Amino acid sequence: MKLTASSLNNPAAVIVAVTIILVFGIASLVRLPIQLFPDIEAPKIAIHTGWRAASPREIESEIIEPIEAVLRGLPGLKEMSATANPGEGWINLEFGLETDMQRTLIEVISRMNRLDPLPRDATQPLIMLGGDSDETPALTYFFLQLLPGTPGQVSDYMQFIEDTVRPALEVVPGVARVTASLGNGRGEQVLEILFDPYRAAQLGIDLPATAERLGQANDVSGGFVEVGRRQYTLRFTGRYEPAELSGFVLDWRDGRPVKLGDIADIRVTRGEQVLTTSQNGNPAIGIRIEKENGANALEALNTVKGIVEELNAGELQQRGLVMAQSFDASVFIYRAISLVASNIFLGIFLAIGILWWFLRRLRATLIIAIAIPISLLATFIVLNTAGRSLNVISLAGLAFAVGMVLDAAIVVLENIVRLREKGLTSTEAALLGSSQVWGALLASTATTVAIFLPVLFMREVEGQLFADLAITIAIAVIVSTVVAVTIIPLAARTWLHGASLQDHNQALWQRITGLIMAITATAPRRWALVVSMVSLPLVLSVALLPELDYLPPVKRDAVDAYFWFPPGAGEHTIASEYLQVLDERLAPYMSGERQPALKNYYILNWPGGGAIGARVLDQDRVKELERIMDEEIFADLPDLKHYAAQGNLFSGFGGDRMIKIHLQSRDRAALAAAAQLAQSLLEEALPDVGIIANPSLEQAEPELQLIPDDRRISEAGWSRADVGVLVRALGQGQYVGEHFNGEKRMDIILRAQPWDSPEKLASMPVATGNGSVVPLSELVELRRTVGPDQLVRIDSRRTITLDVYPSDEMSLEHVLEIVKTTVEPRLKEVMPGDGNILYGGSANALTRAIKSMAGNFALALIVLFLLMAALFRSPRDSAMVVLAMPLATVGGVIALRLLNLVTFQPLDLLTMIGFVILLGLVVNNAILLVHQTRSAERGGLSREQSVEQALQTRLRPIFMSTLTSIFGMLPLLLLPGAGSVIYRGLAAVIVGGMCVSTVFTLVLLPCLLRMGEHQGDNVAGAGETHPDSLESAA
Repeated sequence: MKLTASSLNNPAAVIVAVTIILVFGIASLVRLPIQLFPDIEAPKIAIHTGWRAASPREIESEIIEPIEAVLRGLPGLKEMSATANPGEGWINLEFGLETDMQRTLIEVISRMNRLDPLPRDATQPLIMLGGDSDETPALTYFFLQLLPGTPGQVSDYMQFIEDTVRPALEVVPGVARVTASLGNGRGEQVLEILFDPYRAAQLGIDLPATAERLGQANDVSGGFVEVGRRQYTLRFTGRYEPAELSGFVLDWRDGRPVKLGDIADIRVTRGEQVLTTSQNGNPAIGIRIEKENGANALEALNTVKGIVEELNAGELQQRGLVMAQSFDASVFIYRAISLVASNIFLGIFLAIGILWWFLRRLRATLIIAIAIPISLLATFIVLNTAGRSLNVISLAGLAFAVGMVLDAAIVVLENIVRLREKGLTSTEAALLGSSQVWGALLASTATTVAIFLPVLFMREVEGQLFADLAITIAIAVIVSTVVAVTIIPLAARTWLHGASLQDHNQALWQRITGLIMAITATAPRRWALVVSMVSLPLVLSVALLPELDYLPPVKRDAVDAYFWFPPGAGEHTIASEYLQVLDERLAPYMSGERQPALKNYYILNWPGGGAIGARVLDQDRVKELERIMDEEIFADLPDLKHYAAQGNLFSGFGGDRMIKIHLQSRDRAALAAAAQLAQSLLEEALPDVGIIANPSLEQAEPELQLIPDDRRISEAGWSRADVGVLVRALGQGQYVGEHFNGEKRMDIILRAQPWDSPEKLASMPVATGNGSVVPLSELVELRRTVGPDQLVRIDSRRTITLDVYPSDEMSLEHVLEIVKTTVEPRLKEVMPGDGNILYGGSANALTRAIKSMAGNFALALIVLFLLMAALFRSPRDSAMVVLAMPLATVGGVIALRLLNLVTFQPLDLLTMIGFVILLGLVVNNAILLVHQTRSAERGGLSREQSVEQALQTRLRPIFMSTLTSIFGMLPLLLLPGAGSVIYRGLAAVIVGGMCVSTVFTLVLLPCLLRMGEHQGDNVAGAGETHPDSLESAA
């Protein structure tokens, strides 16, 4: 073999090559970005628009529907969902994975530029590539609070954060975006004109006309004029400064001006906050930091924390402020990566221990063990060159590869030693030993690598997530094969002079060989064994297959809780009866008076509900905190709905194990009734799951509707638009313009002094356009009614979504089956004629992934068969190898069943990938036996003798390679810790599959190889593998 001969003839070149791999491998390891998970590219675009004081219905009709209209028909658009909240609207666009997102983003911006003008006081649509922030995992969170004794409110420092803190953090390498938030309006400053409606009516001030005049008071440019030799800019400074607004003349009475200051107070204040934030019971400003794709998460985190320390010791302390970290991803990254790294080293130790047990020679053991560091370091070089990262998934791939990279080295060294024992020189044994097994090594390596191609073809979230696993193992196996035919022969020639590796288990191999030959001695036995060992595993695999799930639940040491206030709850009620009580109940856990003690907690409050995030000091007591949240923290709070669960690190990738049931119809009343029935049916059929309706099914947000009396409005000299301006001014305020001082802009809001009852609003006097003063009730009819607190649309249709959260002991498949068999049929009976029932969330992702996985699994089998047929030049031998696969499948299924006796382990997508990996591993033993048998037949032995010789010569390397692989992976299966749930099921499948397949393949393959042995003794090789065809591949 040329490659082996070259290495034997040029030992210096081999040493240099190994040195280069060691140096560049270590350098690459140092440079590789470290993060928790691989980067996920989500083909999504989010659009956000705010409109102060607007109800969900106005948001829907004036903002969302027009935007939907211009975006409809975008190339590659799979789903367009929209949410209308009080004061804001969100539109989320999801595209196919093949979509060019940069081109699509340009198309979205182009279409948005064609959008008809939005309401005057609506914010400009904010377009975000990658979806909204809730779908993007954050690098870390901080909360800014006032130090004890600092005067004022924390909201007063919002501008300081924007001017100082945010720029300091955004320049950190690896930080993509920093958002500081008090709420959806961020509590920005506004110029408020707070008028007395009674005084305005007494003075006969027409408020709609006043609002219009205030909005028209702007600076105006008159262009440029030439006067003599100079050119002047002509400007009319019509804009009022805040201090001048009180002198704004509204009207004249008895020759005296009525000024704005006569009826109103003008002040600069903070706008109303849609969301409030607190940390550890103190008002706070939330600061979210997001990571750039491909950045080193740990390095970015450490830099961010260093800058925050400097700010806390400097400018923040000077102003009486402090920034406290809430979520620190580095803690889990260190834990998870440390666990996988320790698993790798333990796996190496166990694998080398197995080698020692078989070889009982230190030099021989070390020669084979050389493959581990060289293969892993070469893998680091490729990962770094390809722009990948070092994360839990890629490290798990390295841990799985530890035992696998020894296979080729074991086969080569064992064959070299066997030839030395036959009398060949060290050089001859090294060259011939690698050449004889090269064909089998090439076939096994090619099949192992090819089996990963389907994983790389998966372009959904799961494909991107687990591509690092496939890439890492494939690279390590390829390098290990090169090492086996270059470095191992050279090391064997150099370090094993005249050495004889006495096989202490030779008698055992002979007994096993004799037993196998006896079992497969007759044709009826062989046929019975083949039929049973092929069909029975297939039946058992289907019968014992665990229930399906999406992604493994990677838990954080925190509890996330969500709560929903009763409809119509006012700000004072929310603050005193809910938020204050929640803080009081959490305080003893924060101080350590009660256990489990909290590291920190925060409370977010938005219209209609809020969220709590609580982190424990002792990560082993998270489940206890989850129970306390349900049974103590939220206990007996009147009409408050809540849901608490341990946080999931996969939730940002759609792995939050949630089934979305979308109900759609134009008939709002019938849709609401169907959703109520669906929730009742779900609670009855699945009492242990969390169910959240979005929007709320009550749709009972109190509304005061003012129905216009057109005749009276016309008599008053007004239009409906004028009354609309008046109503907004009497409510949260009418936007009349903005003030710009050269640095920042402030909205100018005309707003009435507060009133405390609908009756006062109805009786409020207003000066009309014709000069008369009438109570508001003469112009409108006031009705008390209810309306939605939120509106949801999917693909431009009104939708009610039920989010179903299975418990940790329930699989998605089980819950989905109950929904479709128990709930859906009864629900269809009451759905309107135009109604739809759609599924989303993890359920939709699981269905899509299963289809993709099934197709890719079939593709893997075809690729495997074709590849072996090309290498063996024998479809018959290829079929023999493929027939050994069901044995591995049943082994993996049985291992999962056994694992479920200890801990809940469904068949999630990563575990499914374990079956794909298993296919590439179990064929190696079959390839060795087939290759050795055909080589012996070509040497003149009978079929029976060839099979017997193949067993005798290959049993030791088969058991050595299998046991080193199994023990190398065993720590991933047995050792618990941070992130172990990610690869535990996968490890169980591979370990169980290899154990079962190795034992039974040693029976199945001889059965298949001995079929028609007496008829084929004198025509050996007819239609079978030609060893030369494999060896010539070198």
